Amino acid sequence: MSSIPSSKLMNDHHTISAHVPSLQRQKLRICMLAYAFYETDTRILQYAASLAERGDIVDVIALKRDPGLPDFEQLDGVNLYRIQDRILNEKGILSYVSRITRFALRSALFLFRKYNEHPYDVIHVHNVPDFLVFSAIYPKLRGGCIVLDIHDLLPEFYASKFNISHNSLLFKALVFSERCSAAFANHVIIANHLWRHRLASRSSSAEKCSVVRNRPDLSIFTKQEINKRGNDQKFILTYPGSLNWHQGLDVAIRAFASISDRIPEAEFHIYGEGSAKTSLIAMVDELAMADRIFFHNFLPSRDIAQVMANTDLAIEPKRSNSAFGNEALSTKILEFMSLGVPVIASKTKIHAYYYNDSIIQYYDNDDEFQLAEQILRLKNNPELRRSLAENAKRYLEDNTWDARKHEYLQLIDSLINPDLQIALVL
Repeated sequence: MSSIPSSKLMNDHHTISAHVPSLQRQKLRICMLAYAFYETDTRILQYAASLAERGDIVDVIALKRDPGLPDFEQLDGVNLYRIQDRILNEKGILSYVSRITRFALRSALFLFRKYNEHPYDVIHVHNVPDFLVFSAIYPKLRGGCIVLDIHDLLPEFYASKFNISHNSLLFKALVFSERCSAAFANHVIIANHLWRHRLASRSSSAEKCSVVRNRPDLSIFTKQEINKRGNDQKFILTYPGSLNWHQGLDVAIRAFASISDRIPEAEFHIYGEGSAKTSLIAMVDELAMADRIFFHNFLPSRDIAQVMANTDLAIEPKRSNSAFGNEALSTKILEFMSLGVPVIASKTKIHAYYYNDSIIQYYDNDDEFQLAEQILRLKNNPELRRSLAENAKRYLEDNTWDARKHEYLQLIDSLINPDLQIALVL
């Protein structure tokens, strides 16, 4: 299938007129495939729900977090198939890859059966890993359209997760896998502009790649629909997300501990799972902060939205000295903004690309002391917190999922009907 000409694209700053013919739209069959927990992956939830809302038939093949969950369930009109359990306890790359490989093989068999029952119009495959796209080889051979959605650049992600050198043979093998996977797909979606430039330069082409940023879903993250806490006097700081080294939670924990005696009413709540969780809990114990810093498990999107809304100050401490962390864009920043919660964030390259310092309070160079001072500054300055939240609200007007989901839907339609002229995010 031909790629979409770059002349028919739109970015966040410049809009090019596009025409969509007035045609009776056919109901599509879409399959989402992801080595992920569907219930907690906002990006996949948004795609699937938007397709189902307009009448498409959507199947999702994903992981099972809890063995007690059913293998099949229908959620908001989406057919969810949980084909493999996963516990987030991988200690090395071999255990990580072996589980993914098992999932890829199971997915290939599942797709073979489902495609023979009812062919899919589009198979939308989400990394990590990139090679999961090859699970769709049978639909591809039958003429199906394959979309590879790169949530994270895999070579940089694994290099960060497992401390792999960018000059190593393994890193180069991951780049080769990325290149083959992108070539196999009919179209590639990627999560931010910096990564699109890199992917296009080393593994694909600009014409074949589109950016769909992670954006808040206002059906979940809406300030007016969330009940704030009662009259308690606590000042709550919150981080929700994965607990890996590149997320910089150790920086945030040390920063909070260093000023905890100056803000005795403050608590720091951390929600999530990941390879660094055990060491982070040990750090909190060593700092004698277990009564001020609390760890919680992952929560479904609607539950975590309540937690986030009850937050006074959000912390996004992603490491700027990590090649991956410096360019990985946090979805939670926009979700906190949509809930009216001010954000302190590390000034990574990707954060600075999208947000100026009128909507986020930055700190530089992973500096725990600077982060501590910014926490104190915002804690003691309610007017500054209100100003950040108000400026963020204005930024959000054109940057929610509701405002931009039509671009994704038009992309899907254009892949089935190449005669459609569409507007995409680049």
